[in-house]
Amino acid sequence: MENNKIVVILGPTASGKSDIAIKLARKFNGEIISADSRQIYRHADLLTGKVEPDHSGEIPPKFVLDKFYAGSQKYPALVSRGIPHYLIDILNINSYFSAGQFQKKARKIIQDILSRGKLPIICGGTGFWIKALVDNVNFPKVKPDWKLRARLNKFSAQKLFLMLKKLDARRAGNIDVRNKVRLIRAIEICQSIGKVPTLDCHCEESETTKQSNDKLDCHASLAMTNEFLQIGIKIKKEKLHANIKKRFKKRLKQEMIKEAENLHKKHGVSWKKLESLGLEFRWIARFLQHKINRKEMETKLYFDIIHYAKRQMTWFKNDQRIKWLKNYSEIENAVIKFFR
Repeated sequence: MENNKIVVILGPTASGKSDIAIKLARKFNGEIISADSRQIYRHADLLTGKVEPDHSGEIPPKFVLDKFYAGSQKYPALVSRGIPHYLIDILNINSYFSAGQFQKKARKIIQDILSRGKLPIICGGTGFWIKALVDNVNFPKVKPDWKLRARLNKFSAQKLFLMLKKLDARRAGNIDVRNKVRLIRAIEICQSIGKVPTLDCHCEESETTKQSNDKLDCHASLAMTNEFLQIGIKIKKEKLHANIKKRFKKRLKQEMIKEAENLHKKHGVSWKKLESLGLEFRWIARFLQHKINRKEMETKLYFDIIHYAKRQMTWFKNDQRIKWLKNYSEIENAVIKFFR
């Protein structure tokens, strides 16, 4: 296996990314790094659609990651179908984890996987995180302003978007308008350095970065020189919607609602925090607070997931480097060609 090549499997939610990534890992001696901004959280398996761990028992390994290692002695991993998956179940929900932190951790894990002669496979649907890794995006060295965040968190996502638009119209044009966490972070950065640095800015030493290194953290010591093959799962809209509905009903039967309730009652996650995480967290939290009934919850959540998948595709379609392939056979052949 060449020591500088990385495969990325991406696509909308419920498109079958995980199954394909696992098949590739078995075929090409790979290990998987999750690029999902919600699967980093513990105790939210059904809510975020995580892969199932191989081991079962009183204490599943994924809940004691500090004691469980697979493939590497440096980084803990959840093992599913014999394949290590990194950056799953690494934080409690009340913790903060940015795209910059993902980038830094993923780089280190990639180098560890490569050092053992294996293939790193990035798998996920969080487009911003994937771009941060593939394009070596610069991230502003702006510390969290908790007072500002508390004040901004009182506003609706729509209000926050309008605020960001006035501060930095360019960033407002490519942000998830429903994601309060990202909107607040973007406003926080704008108020500190004037605007959010462009996503097309790579980690290269230049006159610009020299002049602004007091505000930007380029992580130059970890700059990537790897070659990426980005593969998108090509799936018809009707099939995707059917997959979403099928998975949604299955997770409801598997006590997804109980999982959300436990996050609040057993793990101390506030309703406000749950709602801020969107999708399943938001609508189930509202149902559990009796703000909406069961039918409203299911209907609103289903269509919210549909809209989320559409937003994911809008993001990915902007990257012309992504190869859109419809089945595993095509994807395997593309990977074989990548290593020729």
